[in-house]
This record gives sequence, C-alpha cells and structure tokens, in this order.
Amino acid sequence: MAFQESLTQDRMRARISATIAQHWKQTLGVGLLLELLGILAFAMPVLSTLAVDIMVGWLLFLGGIARVVTLLRARHWPGYWWSLAAGVLTVIVGTMLVLRPLGGVLTLTMVLAVVFLVEGMSAIFAGLDFRHHARNWGWLLFSGFVNLVLVFLIWSGWPGTAVWAIGMLVGINLIVTGLSLIMLSFAARG
Repeated sequence: MAFQESLTQDRMRARISATIAQHWKQTLGVGLLLELLGILAFAMPVLSTLAVDIMVGWLLFLGGIARVVTLLRARHWPGYWWSLAAGVLTVIVGTMLVLRPLGGVLTLTMVLAVVFLVEGMSAIFAGLDFRHHARNWGWLLFSGFVNLVLVFLIWSGWPGTAVWAIGMLVGINLIVTGLSLIMLSFAARG
C-alpha cells in the first residue's frame, strides 16, 4: 500500500514538473511584465496610490450599478431591500473614491495590508509545496516573506504611510512576485 502511494506521488510530482517545464516561457513573460509594472509603480508611488484608489472606485461604482439594475428587475427576491441598499451604498462609495481618491486611501491601504498578509502566507506555503518540484522554490518563499515585511511597514507607520504606501508597496510586490516567477521559469526550463 505504501509503495503504491509513493508511486502515485512520484507520478504526480513528475506530471507537475513536466507541466511547469512546458509553460516556462509564459511564466517568464508574466514575470517580466510584473517587473515592468512594479518598477513603474515603485517609481511613482503617490500617482500609483491614486490610480489604484480610482480604479477600485470605478470597479465599485460599476459593480453597484450592475447590482441595482439587476435588482430592479427582481423585486420579488428575498432580501430585496437589503440588497438594493447595499448596491446603492456600493455606488456611493465608488463615486466617492473616484471623485475624492485621497479620502479612501486610508481604508484601501489597510485592505492592501490584509491582502499582502494573505498573499505572503500563501506564497510561503506555495514555496514549501514547490520544493519538491523546482530547484528555485526558495524565491516563492522569499516573495512571501517580503510581503510580510511590507505588512509590518504599513502597520508600523500608520496612518502616515497611507499616502505613498499603496503605490510603493504594490510596486515592490509586483517586482518581487515577477522576480520569483522569472526564477521559477528558469528553474523549470532546465
């Protein structure tokens, strides 16, 4: 029984390694694109912060409009009034972020810190899983630890960090994630 499990795990590892090797060029391309975007965001952190804030505002605005329009056609749904109120609130918040982006920077910076925390932990666990499939698995681990350091930087300088944090940290995150993908693609190529 243990021999069969070992054989199955070996086959699965070989299949995963083959898939990674087969797609190394795409992984390299994504890594290089993330590097470029990260450098741009890092070079212009305040502008990047405002761009992210405005983009989130538009996403909330459009999502809220879609929700309200859908609900107006389904007045018989359970929880209709609560859902409609949430849709209208989403439209209002989205509009506020688009028209007054600096007002939403504090909230978005805290949300970004939570995203980096989750992304950092997942990169660490993914790196540990990749150690059986790729030589350069340590880069994923490194990427995860960098994300955790970024979370610490946000929280340690709060709220002063909010003005530049989103742009700077997104830039760093993109650079490190791109680097980890580039290194992983080179390892898979070989």
